[in-house]
Amino acid sequence: MHASTETLSIREAPALAEVREMVMGCMQCGTCGASCPNAFAMDYTPRQLWRLLLLGQEQEVLGSKTIYLCSSCYTCTVRCPRGLPLTEAMHALKRLAWERLPQTRSRAAFYQAFVAHIRIYGRVQESALMARYFAKSRDPRLPLSFTAAGLRLLRKGKLHVPDASHKGMLKGVVDAAMPKEGRT
Repeated sequence: MHASTETLSIREAPALAEVREMVMGCMQCGTCGASCPNAFAMDYTPRQLWRLLLLGQEQEVLGSKTIYLCSSCYTCTVRCPRGLPLTEAMHALKRLAWERLPQTRSRAAFYQAFVAHIRIYGRVQESALMARYFAKSRDPRLPLSFTAAGLRLLRKGKLHVPDASHKGMLKGVVDAAMPKEGRT
């Protein structure tokens, strides 16, 4: 599902212009998308996202789930033949979407819960992650929409009690990445 076609206000232009400048040299080779481990789940590949941005489709770009599926692995940046700062561009887009588009807040809530969970536990523990996500989303109906999936996972033995054995293991890594996303 893509964002609405409302126009962005003039005050947003400088921040988007900065991101556009980061990807201006993109020659649309597709190396970023072919290298991305999450491209299969994205609504737009990174290459397509850069093209939309250069064509002025800001609402489409900021409303895309692609920016939240970026795992910040830097593979696209490392493999880009032009040496473009693609991961930094993705971080900047994520910040803009959080600030400017209310419809992306649910995605942002999940992403923030996921990062906080990894920072604390050092790994994904589904039951605790979802509890944190539900609390961050502040929508009392949201947990009900996951009931069927939760019951299937429970029946298959895929939900476990949170385990503190890896606690704090990735805290340093996550703390080092937060300034790149404009958070501390």
